Amino acid sequence: MTRKHVIGAVLLILIATVVFAVRISSEMRDFEVYWTGGVHAAAGEPLYSADDGHYRYKYFPAFAVLAIPLSLIPLPAAKVVWFAASVVLLVLLIRLSVDLLPERRAPAVLLATSIVVVLGKFLGHELALGQANLLFAVLAVWAVVAMKTGRETLAGALIALTIAVKPYGVILLPWLIARKQRASIVAATIALAVIVVLPVPWYGLGTIALYRDWLTTVTETTAPTLTSQDSVSFASMFAKWLSPGPLATALATITSIGAVAMAGAVFKRRSEVSFPEALEASVLLMLVPMLSPQGWDYVLLLGAPAVAMLANYRDRLPAALNKTVVVAALAMGLSIYDLMGRRAFGAFMQAGAISLCASVMIATLYVMRVRKIA
Repeated sequence: MTRKHVIGAVLLILIATVVFAVRISSEMRDFEVYWTGGVHAAAGEPLYSADDGHYRYKYFPAFAVLAIPLSLIPLPAAKVVWFAASVVLLVLLIRLSVDLLPERRAPAVLLATSIVVVLGKFLGHELALGQANLLFAVLAVWAVVAMKTGRETLAGALIALTIAVKPYGVILLPWLIARKQRASIVAATIALAVIVVLPVPWYGLGTIALYRDWLTTVTETTAPTLTSQDSVSFASMFAKWLSPGPLATALATITSIGAVAMAGAVFKRRSEVSFPEALEASVLLMLVPMLSPQGWDYVLLLGAPAVAMLANYRDRLPAALNKTVVVAALAMGLSIYDLMGRRAFGAFMQAGAISLCASVMIATLYVMRVRKIA
């Protein structure tokens, strides 16, 4: 590590420490949910209690088990540990998003800056909530980088781990299978089997009921979030435009099917480019918050590889599309309450503008594959 990197790391740690002390330490409500889940899992107690309201544990049972070590630390100290780990994960995500590129056409500093500008508001929200999407993103992008270097066993295990952290990691499984790499498929299968049975030592046969309660919880808590200004999924977008109902649901379903079909079309053209996994994974990760009914805006931080891809190959895009995607990316990244004011920000979010911006970025990735750019 060079002197410049050491100085940068020290400055980052100092800034993060100040931010945590001044602002974050009193927040991180989502981390409190993880910590409480770990406490319950350690005691073999029910995880999914409706009495917890909005902060009800909604995550995979295995994640509560994985959170047990953190639950052994007093909550204030556990928050410090989690926040510090999240800052490290943020840096890793940016580094890995640059590393997965098939080729480097732009300076690393420009690529990193692009990620921070476009996704900074989501990264900040993630840290304030104490969420686990940074962990999910690092595992997923690390898996793609592992594919680039031929470490298929590691790639499969990492993708399985994403599901333990966030169930929407399942979106990566069909892609993993379609690649027909035996080592990654076997590794993912074994790791998933371990993840599924992970709660058994604490819950025994009650593990079956645990999964049933998880499914019920996820189903019951979806509808009330559709019209939240922070939700960016296709379902939320149409619900905001048309109000929740059969028409909005039908249009969201059609759009979601079309988006998945587009991802399939991207995969079908993979033989035309070198290391096709980079763009394919970027598309799938961008689709996660769009397809998930509870697609909160901060989950768009999973778009870090997509931003790196778009910034890296921007000079090869058609002029009109180049300008359009830059405007969309900047509109998404600079839609900040403090800049826009309450009324404009509220109108922007309720109009589903973030969803449209993300859709433009996804469509641009598709064009890049069609034009054999990446």
